Amino acid sequence: MKLQQLRYVCEVARNDLNLSKAAQVLFTSQPGVSKQILQLEDELGVKIFVRSGKRFVGVTEPGKQIIEISQRILLEARNLKEVTAEFHHETTGSFTIATTHTQARYALPPVVRRFMKAYPQVRLSLHQGSPTQIAEQVIGGQADLAIATEALDLYPQLTMLPCYEWNRCVVVPPDHDLAKMKKLTLEALATYPIITYDFAFTGRSTMNHAFEARGLTPDIVLTAIDADVIKTYVELGLGVGIIAHMAYDPKRDRGLRALDASHLFEPNTTRIGIRRHSYLRGYVYDFIEMFTPQLTRKVVETAVAGGTSEVAA
Repeated sequence: MKLQQLRYVCEVARNDLNLSKAAQVLFTSQPGVSKQILQLEDELGVKIFVRSGKRFVGVTEPGKQIIEISQRILLEARNLKEVTAEFHHETTGSFTIATTHTQARYALPPVVRRFMKAYPQVRLSLHQGSPTQIAEQVIGGQADLAIATEALDLYPQLTMLPCYEWNRCVVVPPDHDLAKMKKLTLEALATYPIITYDFAFTGRSTMNHAFEARGLTPDIVLTAIDADVIKTYVELGLGVGIIAHMAYDPKRDRGLRALDASHLFEPNTTRIGIRRHSYLRGYVYDFIEMFTPQLTRKVVETAVAGGTSEVAA
């Protein structure tokens, strides 16, 4: 049994049983992946994947457990390397954050600047994607941290650390009728075409629930994963925008006005997701504390090593 074989198994599972995609990620050939998995199955005496011809079409019951155990083994192997690197090179290495566009564009820049100044020899990478994609990157070992608002709580393999609460604003052209209201209402908002985030992103479920609770059906004419795209189409007059308040910059967004919507929608919490039982380098703990001062190394270590997936705010 080789670590490489376990890695092949996990990568095939992570790529929805697509051998071709898994082979591309692993920088090898599809027949090579298939051969190594077959050898592992022969050694273990069980089938991991259900086959239809040469295609993998499902995971067997023992295969599900084998994949889960393989993920843990690969995580511990990675932890061993991180321990060695920490001992020999405390201030050098690499660090990958998987996050959404809103976090990367509006919340992270000052923290990234501060971190890179403190650790100039650490190679920092930002991977952007949907909350589901970034959670799976952390689980699969492609990223050290996930930072998002939605979906992280759906993965028991992750420990969620609450960072901060935020709410929305409604963006409109300066002469829009909504800008003339003393206090914005959901009823008024629902009479206009709305441009907002795609359902998987940035607190969208909380927004939907607010309309549903009032018996309203918002006229959502356009969705995007990027607040800048939303603002662009609002400026074109295609609708009113609902975005995270942090995504409005009065200096840059001079063609728009932001209307407070904190009384219309429940606040959302942005969280950091970390694979449970991961070994984190010292500079990763420092980054987390720079981003959220209450998340000290002691707090994070206790949470990641503990048995719960959600840490109270």
